[in-house]
Amino acid sequence: MTETLTSSPTDNTTAIGPGRLVLVVGPSGAGKDTLLGLSRAACAEDDNIVFPRRVITRAASASEENQEVSAGTFQDALTRGDYAMHWEAHGHCYALSRAIDDDIRAGRTVVANVSRTVIGAMRRAYADVVVVSITAPPDVLAERIAMRARSSDGRLESRLHRTVEETAAAPDVTIVNTGSAEYHARQFVRVIKGEKWND
Repeated sequence: MTETLTSSPTDNTTAIGPGRLVLVVGPSGAGKDTLLGLSRAACAEDDNIVFPRRVITRAASASEENQEVSAGTFQDALTRGDYAMHWEAHGHCYALSRAIDDDIRAGRTVVANVSRTVIGAMRRAYADVVVVSITAPPDVLAERIAMRARSSDGRLESRLHRTVEETAAAPDVTIVNTGSAEYHARQFVRVIKGEKWND
């Protein structure tokens, strides 16, 4: 299934900065939520690193830090211009609040799990964007998705064979998440902090 982008870049002609926007992408089952959760805990004492909650129109799982809203509430907020970015995937709507713009203008680092389809628009809208791909081999992805057994995920086959037509989505960093979650979370934290990560 192809993800569909509907993004809300700002009307400013100047890209938003000076803070960094760290965008996490990757296939279902890659372990993005696990690494995000561990990294959030590791950065809890650093007020300059922000992990905003995504707004979604499906029920959040135990591993996610998301805000569930109805389709109507989502559309109302979209009409008001409340979202910095939004997209649709697997019949659900996702968004990040425009409050992230204030964090980035204040020089903070914002870390968020997004669709690859928003990357091109976000690279144009923000001055400093780092894209982190978290992935794993297909057999590992299939096993993790099956174990999760979340009905709102849709069909396993469609999630494993999803395509995204977005050339600007190439990652700056790739983490192959097949080792311990703690080890890969430490790699991820180094990326978030702008440090050397692959050791």
